[in-house]
Amino acid sequence: MPRFFNSKKHKNAGNENVSDNHNVDTANKNSRDSPHPSDDTTGNEANGGGSKAPKSNTDQLPSQVPRPKLVFHCQQAHGSPTGIISGFTNVKELYQKIADCYDIPVSDILFCTLNTHKVDMTRLLGGQIGLDDFIFAHVKGQPKEVEVTKSEDALGLTITDNGAGYAFIKRIKEGSIMDKVPFIAVGDHIEKINGESLIGCRHFEVAKKLKEIAKGSVFTIRTVEPMKSGFSNIGPSTGKKGSGNLGSGKQTLRLRSSGPATVEIPDEVVTVATDKINNLLESFMGINDTELAQTIWEIGKKANNPSDFAIGIDDSELQVFGFTDDFVFDLWGAISDAKSGRLNQVSADFSEQF
Repeated sequence: MPRFFNSKKHKNAGNENVSDNHNVDTANKNSRDSPHPSDDTTGNEANGGGSKAPKSNTDQLPSQVPRPKLVFHCQQAHGSPTGIISGFTNVKELYQKIADCYDIPVSDILFCTLNTHKVDMTRLLGGQIGLDDFIFAHVKGQPKEVEVTKSEDALGLTITDNGAGYAFIKRIKEGSIMDKVPFIAVGDHIEKINGESLIGCRHFEVAKKLKEIAKGSVFTIRTVEPMKSGFSNIGPSTGKKGSGNLGSGKQTLRLRSSGPATVEIPDEVVTVATDKINNLLESFMGINDTELAQTIWEIGKKANNPSDFAIGIDDSELQVFGFTDDFVFDLWGAISDAKSGRLNQVSADFSEQF
């Protein structure tokens, strides 16, 4: 029988980062940030005296035009005032900014979606955010614990993670074992298996543990669902539709696990290639990770043959995944097809192996 636990209550602290509307006073900010000419210089030019004001030390330095500060709007998915966040370069920093904005522990944030408060895995925030996207943060809600009999080899789950230590369910295959288990749902964070904490584990580690459970055995899985409540506090985003999908030609902020974030225009070839790579990740490993797929594509784009690609994988941080030679060869096939223009948009069908 499932056991339910009391869910935590979250407070929405009204601080200077939270507003009830979506307007940012960028004009005032730009006027404050922009350098102004000194009064002496203005006076000399106005009087036409022919002499110039002496240059200060700062005038002798190379001029640097300040880069624009990207600002995003966010809300908690279960309802909250609108927050304004900026100054992050990766997912962990983004979560910390949201947590600071609402005065909640950063560990309460499970994942974020773009332009929808719903648990919609097609709108999951991954490695890219459209510059006009509205961010919804899904926070911890009701914990659930159930016993499952592994009557088949595959449970029917696709696992992803939030990039900050939480693995959660992205898909449940229709008709599978987990599809028939009550209370387990898409968006649930997998917190424990047989009492062992999985907080801090990557998605492939969680998928491996589930795969290694012997067929015919009974195991206990504890999940935490995203908080759900009324949406009366959620207003319209900004009147913008948002980027919705990649490859639309709109600029996006590319978040990286290391190094600074960059503003890019998505490439359709890259989008199709990463979709195919993600399908292979689901089929062979039971995980889904757009940022991982993009990293694999970037390594493959620089390689001239499968041997170079395999060496690139081994020399990168991806060696921790332990890809088999056959899987690396399949990845190279998708990459070479994309580079040659032979790869068409792929379907989202997948077949879990755990």
